[in-house]
Amino acid sequence: MTKTLVIVTHPNYQDSKINKRWVEELETQPDRFTVHHLYSTYPDTVIDVEREQKLVESHDNVVFQFPVYWFNCPPLLKQWLDEVLLYGWAYGSGGEAFKGKKVGLAVSMGSPAESYTPAGNQGYLVEEILRPFELLANHVESDYQPIFKFHSTENDPEATEDFQEAVDHSAESYMMHLSMYFSDAVAEDDAASDAEDGQG
Repeated sequence: MTKTLVIVTHPNYQDSKINKRWVEELETQPDRFTVHHLYSTYPDTVIDVEREQKLVESHDNVVFQFPVYWFNCPPLLKQWLDEVLLYGWAYGSGGEAFKGKKVGLAVSMGSPAESYTPAGNQGYLVEEILRPFELLANHVESDYQPIFKFHSTENDPEATEDFQEAVDHSAESYMMHLSMYFSDAVAEDDAASDAEDGQG
């Protein structure tokens, strides 16, 4: 069975509503997902690079789950990318740790979806704002998957019961997304497609 490493990076995870709910759902299927919390694992921000590399190597796919801060990831995830994705391991001569692995993002946004359109407040799509992650995935020769995103109004005092219902629904949608893009069935379909291409 294909197993996916979900690297959760949330500086205030205990106060989180969205990311915590997603993790609850992931943890119901430990045979499919390993949930790895960066901030609780490294409260002093000193990353064990060898340990992290072994974690990646022992999984078929990797998903980075985080709240978007200032159109980017939280600082510890950026540090993880800088320190763990080394030349000779992730890229460059002999660097094939991510080669062929499916890689994706699961992100929570603090603004409504209409803000992330050409006509919206931000003026760009979420996929455009987070394009550096796609470039990174391509550089390490991984298979970049569509972004799973949830737009919230968590800070709206009126968003109580309706907000919780939306979060619960997003957790179900998240699992469907992972099944669609990171499951064994998808891997088998891709292999069959490659075989057909080779016959041509």
